[in-house]
Amino acid sequence: MSMTETPDAAQMDNGPVVTAASDIQVDHAALDASIETFTQENAGYYKRAFHRIHESTSVFPNTFNVWAALAGPFWAAARGVWGMFWTFLILEIIAWVQIGRGLWGNPGASLLEQAERQRARADEFLDRAEAAKAAGQDPDRFEKLATNIGRAADRSIEQATALNADALNIMLVGLGLLAAFKLIQGLYANIAYEKQYSKWRIDATSVESGFNRRRAGIGAALVAAIAPLTIYKFTVASPLAVLNEFPEKPISHSILGVENETLFTRLASWLEAKIDAAAVAGADVFDGVTAGVRSVLDALTLALNGTPWPVVMTVIVVTAWRAAGPRVAIFTAAALAYIALLGYWEIAMETVALVGAAVLICVVIGIPLGIWFGKSKRAYNAAEPILDLMQTLPAFVYLIPIIAFFGTGNPPGILATIIFGMPPVIRLTALGMRGVPENIKEAATAFGASRGQVLRDVEIPLALPSIMAGVNQTILMCLSMVVIISLIGGGGLGKTILESLQYAAKGPGLLGGFAILFVAMVMDRIVQGAFRQDGGR
Repeated sequence: MSMTETPDAAQMDNGPVVTAASDIQVDHAALDASIETFTQENAGYYKRAFHRIHESTSVFPNTFNVWAALAGPFWAAARGVWGMFWTFLILEIIAWVQIGRGLWGNPGASLLEQAERQRARADEFLDRAEAAKAAGQDPDRFEKLATNIGRAADRSIEQATALNADALNIMLVGLGLLAAFKLIQGLYANIAYEKQYSKWRIDATSVESGFNRRRAGIGAALVAAIAPLTIYKFTVASPLAVLNEFPEKPISHSILGVENETLFTRLASWLEAKIDAAAVAGADVFDGVTAGVRSVLDALTLALNGTPWPVVMTVIVVTAWRAAGPRVAIFTAAALAYIALLGYWEIAMETVALVGAAVLICVVIGIPLGIWFGKSKRAYNAAEPILDLMQTLPAFVYLIPIIAFFGTGNPPGILATIIFGMPPVIRLTALGMRGVPENIKEAATAFGASRGQVLRDVEIPLALPSIMAGVNQTILMCLSMVVIISLIGGGGLGKTILESLQYAAKGPGLLGGFAILFVAMVMDRIVQGAFRQDGGR
């Protein structure tokens, strides 16, 4: 048979065929058996539907699943197509809400309530007008207010009446939406199910298959738990109060000895007592940590603010030149000139000292931890939840225990910055260490290198791009904390931004923000330039 001939039925039944369009061999018998194993019930229908999808060149093949259109989310749950289940459950609830609003809802209820409030307000002004008239005063002002509010109430009633008269149209819109969603489900069901079948052929253990009555029961339970309450909430004029807010109940005072105490107040009081006790018990340790951080910060502050500013500026520009080239040096000089001319020099250097101290501690602790985690899968698995917590917990949340344990000022601000900025350097260092090819390490070991030599001369140099990316990310994340740590007494440019926010000073706030931007860009460009030059040598 030539490549352009159409295979006859005998050839299709006896084994694989080669199609002219794609030159792909298809074993139809094996394919049908696979589809039957996957679908289990009603396999003949799905064989024909899947073949039509495979042979079609259109984005939407000509297939329609009647059961999916009629049963909707129930079909999707029974077949394990959960993405389709949730999507069309939400869409059908929207349609049923419109139908409910048209049938038994009261679309103008909110406007009628507004009209009642306006009428009461108008009557109040009329009473005040009568009182003013009785006192011999001019009641004209109160009468005008009552008349205007009465007109607004009349307009609200007219709008409510118009909405209630439009209930039939709302119901028809809901019926149209429901019919459209059912049609889309019928057209899309086989396509979605065929995609699930393709995934099942790759990994049959992790993809659901067949028609499962337990899944259908779970889907029915979810629909029963979600749809009726949602439809009731959005269609009834005055739904039950329990649906609007969680019913918080006071804990019995006979148990706790405190009247009307809630679970929240109980837990909050317990946490506060535990934190206070821990702060008192570990006062010496916390004071020692604060003293160590303050010593690093004081050394950097003395170097940057104690040294004459021309010397500091010259050193920074020359460092930028040597690390990243003349263009970065020119940009650095311009940024420093902006900072100095606007009077931000001292507080900008304080910011650099804060960030430098935080980054230094992050790097000194983070890189060794990253190397350890990269070489020990068990250690990384144990530390991963802690790293996730450090990265995902909002900064304002962990500022609370920082204040409780370490007080306020720059050292506690640096500790908060360390919590926020250390995870990137740890993660990326571990990623770089795990990315070193095993055959290179084995070759170094075969040539007599010790474990320390392999680490120092092979693993760390090959992981250096990832390590430097982690250092760069840590620098930027530490800089992003400058404004936040000013909330707990931290200094630097963040304090300027905080004061501008407090007094709505737009000009000083923008100028200080640009100063922080230039500090960040200078540090980032120098580090990136130094890394590129190291990589190029």
